Amino acid sequence: MEQLIEAHLAEYETRPDIILKAPGRFHLIGDHSWYFKDKTLSMAVNLPVYFAVSVREDTSVRFYFHQLKERKRANVASMKFRKEDRWANAIKAVIYAFEEFGLHCKGMNITIWSDIIPSSGFGITTAMKVVSALAFKELFHPECNDVKLLKIIELGNRQFLGMENYVADIFTAMFSKAGNCVLTDHSKTSWSLVPFSFDDYVIILTDARVPRVLVWNEDIVRTPENFLLLAELKVKKNNYWVYEDSEIEINDILSGVNEDMRRRLLCIMREHKNVMDAVEGLKSENFPLFARAVNKSHEALRDMFNISCPEIDWLVKRVLELDPASSARNPSSCSRITGKGFGRCSYSVIKKNDLETYIQRLAEYERIFGFKASYYEVIPADGAHVVESYRK
Repeated sequence: MEQLIEAHLAEYETRPDIILKAPGRFHLIGDHSWYFKDKTLSMAVNLPVYFAVSVREDTSVRFYFHQLKERKRANVASMKFRKEDRWANAIKAVIYAFEEFGLHCKGMNITIWSDIIPSSGFGITTAMKVVSALAFKELFHPECNDVKLLKIIELGNRQFLGMENYVADIFTAMFSKAGNCVLTDHSKTSWSLVPFSFDDYVIILTDARVPRVLVWNEDIVRTPENFLLLAELKVKKNNYWVYEDSEIEINDILSGVNEDMRRRLLCIMREHKNVMDAVEGLKSENFPLFARAVNKSHEALRDMFNISCPEIDWLVKRVLELDPASSARNPSSCSRITGKGFGRCSYSVIKKNDLETYIQRLAEYERIFGFKASYYEVIPADGAHVVESYRK
């Protein structure tokens, strides 16, 4: 904290009025099925973004990302998207949205402190949006409730950044609690907490450092036609929606799509069951049930959805080999690609005494593939909150 204050003071010659932080995050299962109004299981983790703000007397906004040593500028009265502003556009989008809602902000000096860069794939950009929205509420509009803040972030995403509003990302950054995962129900735009209680295990995020090369565009799956096809295959059981498991019914509904698309839609359907099985495993503290769901999810994304890559698959396989006594039916560890896919990141849940072996495997990975992977041992963390406020 003192380092952040010193950095802010050195940059702006004034101390911050408020300091907040928001967590990084990753999705365990269901990160590719939001479009079909299914569910996503996510975890906020202790890879925080710290956000220090001091209010100015004018309408200028200055941004400083300490670890990147980058500085950007804007003005509250004329907030514009600029490609060269990169990470700062996430914060500018929130300021823009506040102004559009008639909730005016003053000029500010802003310092971002994060050891994880926004392009890592661990939800740092979303954390910046959420923590800035909370900061501007605390500084200028304390009457804003969570519903209004969610609308502000959505407006910034859609109108200023021209992107989808991924509510699982936002819910996780805003509402997570230490020791829990966040389950987002996209059909209801709602969230709930699911305890993560596997105390004998560690959670490892691995950045494989594989440059993303898009093999195909996922938008070809997210079409109104495919949405309607999968909607026809949803049935209600035990008061919640699941996908039809009758092969005759599935083949009939999907008879008009080509084989590649059929595999990808089947993957979306299976992913829904994987989410529910993983949640049941967490609630019942049944690690094999949870781990089977995670491992099946990776297999489907690799073989049916086709968004994995050899480097990620190698890392996942090494995790599953950590315990020779484990099996597909009774796994003692699990691992999966996470995020957009086509490279970059995986997560693993392994026994604590297997961690050193996994680290050794990362050295082998570098020798084989030429990429120096980085890893982070993480725990479920709290959502965005104020750390210190120095305002009178």
